[in-house]
Amino acid sequence: MPLNIDIQQILLHLFNLVLLLSILYLLLYKPVHDFMDKRAEEYKERDKRTKDALSDAEKLKAEYEEKVSAAEAENARTRASISAAAESDREKIISDAHEKASKIIDEARDKAVAEHDRLIARAQTEIAEYVSKAAEKIVMDSGTLEDDFDSFFESVGKGDIAKKGQNNG
Repeated sequence: MPLNIDIQQILLHLFNLVLLLSILYLLLYKPVHDFMDKRAEEYKERDKRTKDALSDAEKLKAEYEEKVSAAEAENARTRASISAAAESDREKIISDAHEKASKIIDEARDKAVAEHDRLIARAQTEIAEYVSKAAEKIVMDSGTLEDDFDSFFESVGKGDIAKKGQNNG
């Protein structure tokens, strides 16, 4: 050994180094590497499940939006039909009210005309009675014509009109 190198010692150190690296590989590197691979696979699986869940959620959201728009359209159609029905009912009620109002007005006119005719007939009857009484008094009495009319109207005004007012009231 020229430089004081022992081959056996070098080989023994090399063997120890290889043995140490093998043990470290088996005890540390391989389990840590396997753990990291499992973890990476787990993250990939989670990512895949998350993407699948997200795509399912987007599909559900699209279905929901479609159903909401269909419900809104149905709601709009229902409102339109209800509005049309209400409008026709309103028009029918208004036309019925106009018909009833015209009937009431016609009946009131008929009653007013009948009352008017009755009052005119009564007035004519009263006038005829007054004229006949006045003529009777004129014929029976021999006074002046103006005195007879004045006394007639005074007597009629106090007695006959008061009696007729009591009969009407």
